[in-house]
Amino acid sequence: MSNYLFRQMLAPAGIFPEKTTKATDLRALVDSMRIKPTKQKLIRLGPKHDGGYLIPEDLDGIKYCFSPGVAGCSDLELELAKRGMQIFLADRSVEAPPVVHSNFHFQKKFIASSNCATEGLITLDSWYHEMLEPPSDVSPEALLQMDIESSEYEVLHNISEKLLRRFRIIIIEFHKLNQLANRFAFKLMAPALRKLLKSHAVVHIHPNNHRKTLKLHSLEIPANMEVTLLRRDRLQPTKKTLIFPHPLDVSCNHSKPELILPKCWYA
Repeated sequence: MSNYLFRQMLAPAGIFPEKTTKATDLRALVDSMRIKPTKQKLIRLGPKHDGGYLIPEDLDGIKYCFSPGVAGCSDLELELAKRGMQIFLADRSVEAPPVVHSNFHFQKKFIASSNCATEGLITLDSWYHEMLEPPSDVSPEALLQMDIESSEYEVLHNISEKLLRRFRIIIIEFHKLNQLANRFAFKLMAPALRKLLKSHAVVHIHPNNHRKTLKLHSLEIPANMEVTLLRRDRLQPTKKTLIFPHPLDVSCNHSKPELILPKCWYA
């Protein structure tokens, strides 16, 4: 069997028979993403399955929600719209959101790292300023919810730090995190994560139980994780003990056992 075919067989299991990421580098990244307890209570928005998320109860004053990646569920966005937020949705793979609300504003485009009208691509910065320029106030507070099937890394590389700071709460489903074990993939993914962590702290993680964890360097890395972040100026540090799964966590896939968040992400 050729080396190429051997690698192709092992890759889906998160096994890379190539140069793996150094233990110190991988440990440093996981440490930087470790959950920071905050005094704000976590609430659940969205359905009791994939598409529902835990967020800090710190929504007062947030006027806008940007939600790239619509697919077949907009329950979270609907709940936010009922709270009075203007909801901006984008997804080229669907014709419209599955539910309708007067506060919904949909564009049939993919959020990407560059603008390309012919391919239906737009950057997050361009989309934001297209929707809110001229802004109704100097620095409107917003929420970002993004589930775009691995494109989150290119979007984070491209987004301006100024725009990142306008999002008080950020919810992202990170995909293919098991590939952080690969040294080449790590060099592409880690800088995007570090950029996000400059302005925001992780306050909750829920591993998606569709796939198992990867074990490497005494760490356990779920392939996909729903990560909730709070802007650091809103964080209210506390020494409360974190328990996982959180009472409001629900399995993404009810046909598989719940995947408990490994302790390296919070202990």
